[in-house]
Amino acid sequence: QVQLVESGGGLVQAGSSLRLSCVTSGRTFGINAMAWFRRTPGKERDFVGGISWSGGSTWYTDSVEGRFTISRDSARNTVYLQMNSLKPEDTAVYYCALRTSTFSRSPAAYEYWGQGTQVTVSS
Repeated sequence: QVQLVESGGGLVQAGSSLRLSCVTSGRTFGINAMAWFRRTPGKERDFVGGISWSGGSTWYTDSVEGRFTISRDSARNTVYLQMNSLKPEDTAVYYCALRTSTFSRSPAAYEYWGQGTQVTVSS
């Protein structure tokens, strides 16, 4: 089993920054990719960004490109989502997820999920 624990969410004003963390534990052997998704009430989880387990490749959805950065600290088994220039439309519950196969933008492709952390951006 693999466990994921997110942290770092909160309430901020538009234009501010936040850094989300996702700590992984358990059987991490065979993991190929990690991703961040977000969900707003009444909607499905949307892809935000992803990173290969090696950390060599990253992917982002268009709306966060240039504002959000994903990184990984292998020594701490932690993946980060640095969010800058936050906008009210970034308000959502943010989830990290793990996949044992190649990267995918589909939430259905991910086997393990964290519990989520709330990010609220006020205007």
